[in-house]
Amino acid sequence: MRLKILFPLILSFVLPGCSSPQQQTLSTSVERFEREGSSILKGVKVPAGADMYFASGIVANPKDASLPNGDPNRFGDTYEQSVSALKRIEAYLGEEGLSLKDVVAMKVYVAPDPQNDHKPDFDGWFKAYAEFFNNESNPNKVARSTIGVYTLVNPDMLIEIEVRAVYH
Repeated sequence: MRLKILFPLILSFVLPGCSSPQQQTLSTSVERFEREGSSILKGVKVPAGADMYFASGIVANPKDASLPNGDPNRFGDTYEQSVSALKRIEAYLGEEGLSLKDVVAMKVYVAPDPQNDHKPDFDGWFKAYAEFFNNESNPNKVARSTIGVYTLVNPDMLIEIEVRAVYH
């Protein structure tokens, strides 16, 4: 008998708290959280139900395919490989009706560059990024992680880039 009385009483306290998130107005557009003075964002909020595109790690095309594997000029330095990889990403996004303006997040892996004293050339990557993002033709900034790694699967590769984009 006590359960018949207590159960509805408990529900009257618990259920209003459970329903309040549903009463909130949900955002229908991507919300970007700026990081003042930075070329990247603090974070991005993607609206519920938004369709997203996840690209696997993209690497550069050969700069000179006639050169043998292992020749540092076959793919170029970190900057050249970054530009090549970003152009490939731009093309892949285009195939899906997206552009670099739709990218919300990136994960970037940078390996040691023989032309940079065998250290990851983060400046080469940052220079390439600035040519594609956070500029006059594409003011889009993204949430991004840049990670120095020992090597990539193919030792000729110096950079690998993953992106996430949102369809509008």
